[in-house]
Amino acid sequence: MVNQPSNQRRGTMPRTGSSALALPIGRTGPADLVDRAREALRTGYWTRLVPVLAALATVTHLPSFARTVWSPDEGYLATEARMLEGGGVLYNTVVDRKPPLLPWLYDAAFDVFGSTSLWPLRVLAIGAHLTTAVLLAAVARKRWGSRAGAAAGVLYLLVSIGLSPEDSQAATFEVFMLPATAAAFWFAQNRRWGPAGAATAVAALTKQTGGAVLVPLLWMVWRRKGISVREGRRRPLAALLFGFGLPVAVVALSTGVSSFFFWVVTGSSDYASLDGAWLNMLARALGNSAILAAASLGLLVPLARRRRQLREDADLWVWFGSSWLGVITGFHFFGHYYLQLVPPLVLLGVGAVARGGARWRPVLAYTGLAGTVFLGLGFLWPYQAVQHAVSVAAVVTKDTTPEESVLVWGMHPEMYWLADRRPATRYLTAGFLTNFSGGRDGRGVGVDKGVASAWKVFDAEMARQLPEVIVDDSGTAPYSPAHIAPIRALLAAHYDRVGQDGTAVIYRLRAGGGTPPVAERPPGRFRGITAG
Repeated sequence: MVNQPSNQRRGTMPRTGSSALALPIGRTGPADLVDRAREALRTGYWTRLVPVLAALATVTHLPSFARTVWSPDEGYLATEARMLEGGGVLYNTVVDRKPPLLPWLYDAAFDVFGSTSLWPLRVLAIGAHLTTAVLLAAVARKRWGSRAGAAAGVLYLLVSIGLSPEDSQAATFEVFMLPATAAAFWFAQNRRWGPAGAATAVAALTKQTGGAVLVPLLWMVWRRKGISVREGRRRPLAALLFGFGLPVAVVALSTGVSSFFFWVVTGSSDYASLDGAWLNMLARALGNSAILAAASLGLLVPLARRRRQLREDADLWVWFGSSWLGVITGFHFFGHYYLQLVPPLVLLGVGAVARGGARWRPVLAYTGLAGTVFLGLGFLWPYQAVQHAVSVAAVVTKDTTPEESVLVWGMHPEMYWLADRRPATRYLTAGFLTNFSGGRDGRGVGVDKGVASAWKVFDAEMARQLPEVIVDDSGTAPYSPAHIAPIRALLAAHYDRVGQDGTAVIYRLRAGGGTPPVAERPPGRFRGITAG
């Protein structure tokens, strides 16, 4: 074990670069990592830092407990988990365009704590942020010393709330993806290629774009950073790819290989398209970029002054660039996509301060002030959309029994969960059947644009049992019944309009409507249309 310089043991940063702090570049084995962990515990570094980070993670995410649900993504996961809890089969009777790890986590939390509240998931989200902060602190400490490590953990927790609260406070995919991406980079930095690949797989199995961290790992192998010439590239590359491929293969086999690859890989081609409202997408991209830039300006200023760092920390720049690819994928630019940028951005900024000899106080002061502003916004953020979903769900709960099913024709699946009523279809949003997504205009939306065979499956579901209540929450959207003939015909043939709550129109199954034989259904109402 190499002794650290006395100034590092005191927690001060040398102003002569990071060479004095660098650890040996020979191969790092499990015994070496254990020895380093024991040494860190003896010095008290982690026993002092982790409680501070835990407290900061809790404080910065207190607003997450102020609302029943923050976003449709949370509502989708909650409804999906409740369907799994009731015997649903993922990628069959319960579908999503996402990998399975987070739905399984929601399901497990519901099994233990019940499915009426999301507070257990909010606690787990705080744990995910804390884990990410600790791993980033470990990466920064190895590179630039103890003070830089502590700063990286603190700055991550402050910058990670630097988006609109509905994007930063919700317990959704990106939050649970980040610990695995940070772990993958930490393992790679310590040349543990098999675990690095496995951590990358966990990230990708939480959300597909989590796999973007594989790019810097491959770059590190190609550059052979810290790898002896005798060892070469083949063994690390094989370990990395095996560590990544094995978990993916196991999960694919457990859910059905064809179903897994359809819903996770190939079934979203139309969703991730350039069709739609370009001005809305551009405004969202620039707006969310500006918000995150404002939150992280304390790091961006020293980073802009350290142009030479492009060579010194090329692996971090590759990570940052690959994370941008994750944000761009699908051309939707939702705010929560930008969370993927925060870990490499924080490390780049911390490295710029540490190497440039800049003072930490202005960086921490500005970022702390910005974090305080975003924390306040979390408690004051408008919640009309949530109130609307809660109000409609209350009406549905009152007018139906637990045995009756409901169809919400819209993009707010949280209504199912809030109403505690069974969805009449596996497609929890109208987007699956019409290819609509947030911010998209009428282009690329229609009956023939939905997921392949979705209307055929929907037809079969309606033939088995018509829902007791249909909530048309589409308003004037391009997927409203006025534009979608099968839904318009369904309402006309079997439903009466019984009320309205805000923009949501509520229909009840006509007395004696039941489920008519196929021959009695109006021709053309459900044609089993397939896309493509």
